[in-house]
Amino acid sequence: MLTLSFLCVFAFMAGLIDAAVGGGGLIQIPALFNALPQVSAPTLFGTNKFASAVGTLSAARSYLRRVNIAWPLVLPAAIAAFVMSFAGAAAVSLLPKALLRPMVLVLLVVMAVYTLWKKDFGKLHKPVAIGRREMALGVLIGGAIGFYDGLFGPGTGSFLMFLFIRFFAFDFLHASASAKVVNLSTNVAALLFFIPSGNVIFAYALPMAACNMAGAMVGTRLAITKGAGFVRILFLLLTSTLICKLAWDTFTGA
Repeated sequence: MLTLSFLCVFAFMAGLIDAAVGGGGLIQIPALFNALPQVSAPTLFGTNKFASAVGTLSAARSYLRRVNIAWPLVLPAAIAAFVMSFAGAAAVSLLPKALLRPMVLVLLVVMAVYTLWKKDFGKLHKPVAIGRREMALGVLIGGAIGFYDGLFGPGTGSFLMFLFIRFFAFDFLHASASAKVVNLSTNVAALLFFIPSGNVIFAYALPMAACNMAGAMVGTRLAITKGAGFVRILFLLLTSTLICKLAWDTFTGA
């Protein structure tokens, strides 16, 4: 009971952060590894993915009620992400994570520096007109991030938000909402692998999913009421945390 309570608290926190800026896995996955050290890694990842998928669904639903989504851009990106996440998962054994970490670390540093340097980055919502070029770029972004999520994962939501802002002139709020739709598709794709293979502990996953969903509702409300400026600050904080974690893992060989 104590273990479940511990996991539910962290699931709530993960849902809250993930709904606003992504990165809930940074909180939920270490909690699972800490609380259930005897369980295999694939099962812990599957349990995490089930809980986070429910929270992401809740966040996406809340955003859809209050934020206008550029569906001609976001839907093809989500479909591409869904398909390519399978390819990423299949390629896990082909590309060592020790090679990926430094690359992702550099990209995160570039993102953080760019966001800090461009003071108005993501503050104004002046989306570009969605034509064939923009749709093709959206599919390319969705496919690339979906592949990355299946292959490695950390920072997926942050990368999506940054790219939606950089290439389509979204503000942080609309970028977060759009990222949730794309992220939901990659979560569903992962679950289509984890559930049939028996890598979800439902005794933990179901209560964690309820808490993650509750956290997502709070996180979404905070993001919507506080606006793009608040989400920008959270984005920078999360990106900085990711940089520190990946730097530590890279240089300590964790």
